[in-house]
Amino acid sequence: MALSDVFLTPLGLVALLAVVPIVILYLVQPDPRRIKLPTLRLLLEDDERDASNPLLERLRRSLLLLLQLLVIVTLALALAGPYVTVSESQTVEETVIVLDGSASMGVQTDGGTRFSAAVAAARESTTGTNSVVFAGSESRIVLRSGGVDEVERTLDGLSVADTPADLGAAISQAASIAGENARVVVFSDFADDTGWTDAVRSARARDLQVDLQQFAGGGESNVGIVDRAFSGRQVTLSVKNFGTSEVTRSVALGNQRQSVTLGPGDLERVTLTVPAGGGEARLTPGDSFPTDDTAYVSAPADPTVDVLLLTNDQNRYLTTALSVIDEVQLTVDQPPTTVGDDYDVILYSNLDSERLLRGNVEAGRDLIEAGGGVGVLAQPSPPDLLGDLLLLSPSGVATNPSVGRVTTDELTRGIDFPPPERYLQGSLDSGTPLVQTGNGTALVATQQRGQGRVLYYGYVVNDDPFRFNYQYPVFWKRATFYLAGREPLPTLNRETGGRLQFANETTVGTPGGSVSSQVVPLDNVGFYTTATRRIGVSLYSESESDVAAESLDARSDETGITTREEERQVPRPLTPIVALAALLVAVGEIAYLRRRGDL
Repeated sequence: MALSDVFLTPLGLVALLAVVPIVILYLVQPDPRRIKLPTLRLLLEDDERDASNPLLERLRRSLLLLLQLLVIVTLALALAGPYVTVSESQTVEETVIVLDGSASMGVQTDGGTRFSAAVAAARESTTGTNSVVFAGSESRIVLRSGGVDEVERTLDGLSVADTPADLGAAISQAASIAGENARVVVFSDFADDTGWTDAVRSARARDLQVDLQQFAGGGESNVGIVDRAFSGRQVTLSVKNFGTSEVTRSVALGNQRQSVTLGPGDLERVTLTVPAGGGEARLTPGDSFPTDDTAYVSAPADPTVDVLLLTNDQNRYLTTALSVIDEVQLTVDQPPTTVGDDYDVILYSNLDSERLLRGNVEAGRDLIEAGGGVGVLAQPSPPDLLGDLLLLSPSGVATNPSVGRVTTDELTRGIDFPPPERYLQGSLDSGTPLVQTGNGTALVATQQRGQGRVLYYGYVVNDDPFRFNYQYPVFWKRATFYLAGREPLPTLNRETGGRLQFANETTVGTPGGSVSSQVVPLDNVGFYTTATRRIGVSLYSESESDVAAESLDARSDETGITTREEERQVPRPLTPIVALAALLVAVGEIAYLRRRGDL
């Protein structure tokens, strides 16, 4: 048998040569001093002893020598690194748990969910030292180097997130924190094929033990809502059948109901009118994956935006742009007139200063205080009565500037503003410029004033090239919604996985309870409510709704990934044990010397 089959570092056995000088020292010691004895008997016994081999007798009787030789031998063996071969699983000292918390883990099966079954299995996989990596809306380490009790508490605090998850990133993160003699155990349905196989290969290439435990029960005949699109007051829902047989589903929103029949893999679209205040669009009957059976649709309680356009010279381009907006109820009136209090927005355009009444302007200020909005369009000689509603201190009309800075904002996003032929020159008294000329004059500006809003539009009406642009109605739709404090339906309805951000800490009612924060993750489906608005959040993910997962064993030929690597034989060093033996022998030697009186 080769020494390498027994020792990790056979060169350490060279230390056994230290035995030779020790034995030589003992052999060259001088003989005992001769003295005269009074009895013949003792002399005869001395003669008998002389007749024996004195060298062997000295070695036999020197316990001290034997102890010293034993110390040298054990130290040499310790330096050589003796080991025994054991299976790899017997060397595991640390476990890194990777727990998939993506939406598909919420599939109901066997009286629970895939996630609850995975958590139960994770509790049984702990060792002395444990870490936990959770793959939810983002991958994060939720426990680092904890004991069994800490693992229990950590797992109790985790729940499924109704979002897609990057399992590959979680496995890579687990591999990065795994120490020597650690294993990574992944608990997932492995329904999503993206990324995780490469992460497993990479971890195993580093000689990490990576075990995969799959929980993929249920979900074979899932039908779900996988997308939505808004047009005016209507929402179009995309429904897909992920099963292998034809199914019929009813889609209901408010008091509307439509039926669709779907073959295997079919996708159908259903268009429904969004009721005031929104509601829940439901598929019936449901299935084992309820997360995608409901789309939470939010809408303003009053879907109509009542707009009053005050003008003495009607701009037909503006009135046309406002009239084609489904949600806008437009009224056009000429001063002098009486303005009621039932408008959400008042626009001032091409006004005759002599005919504009103070009450017409005060109606705008009252509307702002009530939480509505006022828009003022530039004209060569703005009426003085407009005052601070104009936002700008005019200094005359200028011509043919270039368009300078355009601030990224919901009003300006994706819109190309052309240079005006004529514009009202001046400086802003208040508000924030969104579009400016090359010399810094505001072309579009807004101001939040208390609960209300003010908009300034600096293109002079009759010389406005933007009115011929197809994006002109888009801008005015956004402007009226902004002034009315109404967010468009796409803004009020989000996909899971995003987040709400606020300038200050805000209390938000979520599906899981009330939270106060500046950033609120949208991890669960349902409605998120603040003091001023309600956001509908749903899972719109075709990949996540495809919850039927093929067995890992069936996919092993295709992916090259097995649930567990073949059990390998690895060395278990015995150096600590041999070194401890050497220490005990050395202590015995000291005890012997003390007893003999040499210490």
